[in-house]
Amino acid sequence: MNNHPPVSRRRFLQASSTLGLGALILRPALRAAEEPTKMPRRKFGATGVEVSSIGLGCMFDITNNQVILRETLKHGVNYWDTAAGYERFGSETGIGMFFERNPSARDEVFLVTKGRGDLMESLDGSLGRLKTDHVDLFFVHGISAISAMQKPEVRAFAEAAKRAGKIRFMGFSTHSNTAECLSGAAPLDWIDAAMFTYSYRDMERPEMRAALDACSKRGMALTAMKTMGGRQASEKPEHAKLLEPITAKGFTPGQAKLKIVLENPQIACACVQMPNLKFCRENIAAGLDRTSLGAAEKLALARHADATCHGYCAGCSRLCESAIAHAVPVREVMRHLMYHHCYAELDARAMFSEMPAEVRARLADADYSAAERVCPQRLPISQLMREAAAVLA
Repeated sequence: MNNHPPVSRRRFLQASSTLGLGALILRPALRAAEEPTKMPRRKFGATGVEVSSIGLGCMFDITNNQVILRETLKHGVNYWDTAAGYERFGSETGIGMFFERNPSARDEVFLVTKGRGDLMESLDGSLGRLKTDHVDLFFVHGISAISAMQKPEVRAFAEAAKRAGKIRFMGFSTHSNTAECLSGAAPLDWIDAAMFTYSYRDMERPEMRAALDACSKRGMALTAMKTMGGRQASEKPEHAKLLEPITAKGFTPGQAKLKIVLENPQIACACVQMPNLKFCRENIAAGLDRTSLGAAEKLALARHADATCHGYCAGCSRLCESAIAHAVPVREVMRHLMYHHCYAELDARAMFSEMPAEVRARLADADYSAAERVCPQRLPISQLMREAAAVLA
């Protein structure tokens, strides 16, 4: 699946040292490598394209962080993912700025963006901001049911946009009801790719494994996102202790979470946010290391997932939201709350403010008892919705 030879442990540690932060917490090297080690590539489904096994998630201020684009491209990270809504168009604008200054870079990048509503209007706006005449992959952004892709106008858009040379491939992204969306998409042979929440927390669920099998058999390209399973800004000591087998091996917890996703050959690309050089270099180092996690590290992740599940929304909104007659978009609110607590670089309040005012107004007063009863993660949904109303308003 990879078109680069495996990187030896010795070579990996040398490359990690050059990067300044690798799978082992090493001091930055004093001299740069002669040639940066390139990220392995994988087949992107049946598209005939190969992409870097780790992708750059661009949900941050690209305009003022152009160095991240240069750093990832230097190491062969050619899958760049953005969306019209990221940073209120700022992410796409920043990428377009980079392409204007570095015209040859566009040919090196597999460029992905997403849109909603009038898809052709959304796409045309994205192309203008990105300063390009086409994107390699266009996603319908954030579906929660496959019915969103079964509308005749969505397929008609995909066919028209391909004929016009504006997109090469078409797909969808989803944070909610992921396995159901993927299973529903597998028979739709005009859908080229999907981007979905996938981490150490849910990768062994039978319904998820069955969905990935169906999509892979059909040749759909699969991009994993939210691979950290929720970044823990601060963990209880007993939870952090569960990950000691990982840190003892020399990996950061984030690197181990990323590596276990990449060990699934069905995943063409693991797209991760890299808002600063620390995360950028740490993720690149994890992608370059071709050693597998051992049984102790995998067991540590499984125990950590079980011990912390009560603080993680698994995205099964079909359960909680139907239980309260869809009075509140619980999953969307939970996502904004997670961004607020775990992603300091994102303006979660601004994203929350785009929700309808009447929805925000009833967050604290709705009865969530039925939703809590059906939540498999045992989340205190009522408490979390009141917290969101207070801290995100």
